[in-house]
Amino acid sequence: MLNRRHVLTGLGAVAAARVVGPAYAQAPAAPFKLDPLPYPANKNEPHIDAQTMEIHHDRHHAAYVNNLNTAAAQGGDWAAKPLHEILGNLNALPDNIRTLVRNNGGGHANHSMFWQIMGGSGGEPAGELKSAIARDLGGVQKMQDDFNAAGGRVFGSGWVFVTVAPDGKLALVSKPNQDSPLMDGQRALLGNDVWEHAYYLKYQNRRPDYLKAWWNVVNWQKIGERYAAAKAGQLTI
Repeated sequence: MLNRRHVLTGLGAVAAARVVGPAYAQAPAAPFKLDPLPYPANKNEPHIDAQTMEIHHDRHHAAYVNNLNTAAAQGGDWAAKPLHEILGNLNALPDNIRTLVRNNGGGHANHSMFWQIMGGSGGEPAGELKSAIARDLGGVQKMQDDFNAAGGRVFGSGWVFVTVAPDGKLALVSKPNQDSPLMDGQRALLGNDVWEHAYYLKYQNRRPDYLKAWWNVVNWQKIGERYAAAKAGQLTI
């Protein structure tokens, strides 16, 4: 039989659980989320192997999200804003977290865009987007050649982007580290990650080979949707 001491101890544990349980349930959720890949990790093979996709998404991108949530946990209402607004106004952030948010918020935005525009079968765009590429970037082949050259010139780690303005005008830019066009008030139509973690397992130091092969997995339909959203003022990241 239970003695009085055991009964009181048990009741105390139940009471503690009742206090701790609701308090834990009411803890604020992390404001930044890692969405799953929109396709299987092997969808981009043979050009990008499944292991690279898994490590890139599940470890590297996840780390940016976790670090961004660590910054958010330090307080302030900035984390309640949309990511593109945060990155477009970094100077409004407290000094002690600005670099953390720049690096990890940029990484979160860049990769969120990156997964969306892959999983396709390459080829060429159509319609209005193809006309815009011809008008502003000299045609699809010249755009790809210039894009690959810009990606090859990135020293160390970074990205190469095609940006899109609200009027549909396109431009080619490269950025170091995890900087994003969003930090300059621009929008990325498409972009390629030239950090080594994006390609090293398959291509080692052959970044130009990776840049060339990447066009085989581009999803032009998704990019066309991003172009239409940008012209409608609805493209965020």
